[in-house]
Amino acid sequence: MDNRLRYLSALHYFESAARLKSYSKAVEELCITQAAISQKLRQLEQRLSCKLFIRRGREMHLTDKGQILHRHVNDGFKNIITGLNRIQNEPLEGVLNVSAPRSFSTRWLMPRLWKFTMEYPHIPIRMQNLHTMDIRHTETDVLIWQGDGDATDLGLEQKTLFEEEIYPYCSPQLAESIKFTHPEQLQRCWLIDFHSEAFNWEQWFKAANVDTQKDRLQWMEVGTFDMGINAVVAGHGACLATDSVCADFIERGMLVKPFDIGLKPGVRYSVIDDPSSSRSLRISAFKAWLMKELSFK
Repeated sequence: MDNRLRYLSALHYFESAARLKSYSKAVEELCITQAAISQKLRQLEQRLSCKLFIRRGREMHLTDKGQILHRHVNDGFKNIITGLNRIQNEPLEGVLNVSAPRSFSTRWLMPRLWKFTMEYPHIPIRMQNLHTMDIRHTETDVLIWQGDGDATDLGLEQKTLFEEEIYPYCSPQLAESIKFTHPEQLQRCWLIDFHSEAFNWEQWFKAANVDTQKDRLQWMEVGTFDMGINAVVAGHGACLATDSVCADFIERGMLVKPFDIGLKPGVRYSVIDDPSSSRSLRISAFKAWLMKELSFK
């Protein structure tokens, strides 16, 4: 047996960091410390006598040799997982790892999960927040994905759950102070932009037939719907979001929609899973429940 197989745990760390292009994201996925992954990968490079990563700005990139190794390690782990799944078939009862965007999880999924627990008391849900649609070498069993992308190219199953238009939202206090009558008035607000190539304020103003000059707009970019909504609820400007994410705040009178002008295409949500998973019974149960809940959405 090749002695280099002793590096298997280090190769596990390497695969995660290479796939995510980030030590920090690998730390999240593997539930380890930054120091642990740095030490493990440094030792792996020393034992292999070659550099696997180089840093460019904030991202870690694979060297040529790192790319070669990652391709083979990725295939190797995939084969191991396929083999394990073929000899193991877990029962319906047991943990199910579900990953979803924080905003969707907090505002839509979590308030409804009690219904799943009532229906399937022996399937405890463990929530996660995965940053990639490739769930093959992760603990995630079901991924709710926000945005575009085709996971079927990876041999995974992907089904569109729903698509939502994007609308502007602000606090009732801001709406009362400005007394909105025309979309161009939003240009006087502090505009909070969700980091997305699919939609932004310029696109929304265009849909509302409003001419804009970006250098004259006051705006701030955030990474999640939640961050933008929390700022707006506190009275700081307006943000773009979806009805499902904002519904709870609207019902409690904390947010209003100043204009019923939606941006299309908006946000696509899809559910992704691995058809070869040993937890197929639990996955099927969760997906069926999810589709049932969405029919009442």
